[in-house]
Amino acid sequence: MTDSHVDVLVVGGGLGGVAGALAALRRGASVLLSEEYGWLGGQLTTQAVPPDEHPWIESFGSSASYRALRDGIREHYRRWYPLRAESARDPYLNPGGGRVSRLCAEPAVGAAVLDAMLTPWISAGRLTVLRHHRPVAAQTDGDRVTAVVLRDLQTGDERVITSRYVLDATETGEMLPLTGTEYVTGFESQADTGEPSAPRQAQPMNIQAVSVCFAVEHLAGQNHTIDKPADYAYWRDFRPDYWPGPQLGWTAPHPHTRAPRTYEFAPNPDDRPGTIIADQSRDPGADELWTFRRILARNHFRPGAYASDISMVNWPLIDYVGGPLFEVPADEADGHLAAARQQSLSLLFWMQTEAPRPDGGTGWPGLRLRPDVMGTADGLAMAPYHRESRRILAQYRVVEQDLAMSARGEAGAVAYPDSVGVGSYRIDLHPSTGGDNYIDVPAWPFQIPLRSLVPQRVRNLLAAAKNIGTTHITNGCYRLHPVEWAAGEAAGALAAFCLANRLEPQQVTGSPGSVVDFQRNLESDGIEITWPQIRPY
Repeated sequence: MTDSHVDVLVVGGGLGGVAGALAALRRGASVLLSEEYGWLGGQLTTQAVPPDEHPWIESFGSSASYRALRDGIREHYRRWYPLRAESARDPYLNPGGGRVSRLCAEPAVGAAVLDAMLTPWISAGRLTVLRHHRPVAAQTDGDRVTAVVLRDLQTGDERVITSRYVLDATETGEMLPLTGTEYVTGFESQADTGEPSAPRQAQPMNIQAVSVCFAVEHLAGQNHTIDKPADYAYWRDFRPDYWPGPQLGWTAPHPHTRAPRTYEFAPNPDDRPGTIIADQSRDPGADELWTFRRILARNHFRPGAYASDISMVNWPLIDYVGGPLFEVPADEADGHLAAARQQSLSLLFWMQTEAPRPDGGTGWPGLRLRPDVMGTADGLAMAPYHRESRRILAQYRVVEQDLAMSARGEAGAVAYPDSVGVGSYRIDLHPSTGGDNYIDVPAWPFQIPLRSLVPQRVRNLLAAAKNIGTTHITNGCYRLHPVEWAAGEAAGALAAFCLANRLEPQQVTGSPGSVVDFQRNLESDGIEITWPQIRPY
């Protein structure tokens, strides 16, 4: 067993973890960053989800470091890919020409750029990155975390890491039960939160669906049909009570209205991807599946470079609602993950063999998995897409009444005196393990209160991902890529600020003067903490 000591231990290498590590490093701290998988980047890379972002992301509403990530992804394509001249010149290049985001790109490119952002700190000896490591235990002394045990998933070796501060940036808040930090899961009750969209009784195991994403191309005239999945018959006929037909079908509930909506599926349209304006405030949910989450548009590149587009399958058809992947015994969680993988493979097999085509035929046998794009042997994403995590019982809990248009009217979202970042998205909750359909609530652009990162009791652990102090409802708009980055960045900056000023997080949040000093520190680092006067979507 190996021992190490650093100023800041960041557990979890998703977007919040990388942002938190960078923020602490820029302020002089030494950092160890651990990650369960071989890639960093979480929902952007291992979970293979193109970023959900607000419509103003190119101009404002993020931080300098998040813009550096986005710029780096575009530059990677310009430097290494055979782009057409007009695409290479486009300052807002969207490599996939996808409609879900102004920056749809391959997961491996996001992982490469995140690695590049961290490499200088590794070279300087200030940062250690441990891939394929997962936390398995923690030691505490009163209200402080004194050590964390990380296990190498490839060798079984363990490391004991001591640090002044611990950032929990895991996808499901794994450090919270390990350290005894108080937390909540699933739906809080209306009596607890006062939220109009909450149920009367708490439902702690009612958690949003996970999805196992995959990338496909289409090669007309070829046959790439996979072996029939073992559970195909089950998934072909599976129908949640609120679904208008079998879930493996082109008709699904509309996320906003819950009315039946029939999708279109048309691989490889001969379009001009540079003319697509990705704006979910105008095009919510998109009826056409292929281009919505397309991550490589062949018409961006020189003729003949690519035989097909590449599209990412992260559709309602693979939302797995059979049960949660955490807060259950390990064998039960493994069973749910295996079932979610079977659901995704069953969708692919259905599309290849039985899906109705516009020409009256059935199936697209030319659909081919792209394991090389996903960094896996089977073509499925390295990790399931977690939309929801354990959430700390924080000093402040963001509730629906803070930002929902129905509650706030024309006043906009609550302006927090301790804001440390901004975000914007509708409250968008996918179907859940408790049998709920979509929940959709229009919301104002919002802020991230510093107190939502800080536990009520534990003194040196900070939430740095989707585990901040939100509710099941408000997690629906705080779970997106730029917001997770912002939360992690603020947590890493707070840890370093506390180290430099010999303060604890609760001392900072309890002192208006210290909060202002910290906010100035953030703003000097290019972090936006307020919104201009804009309309929601």
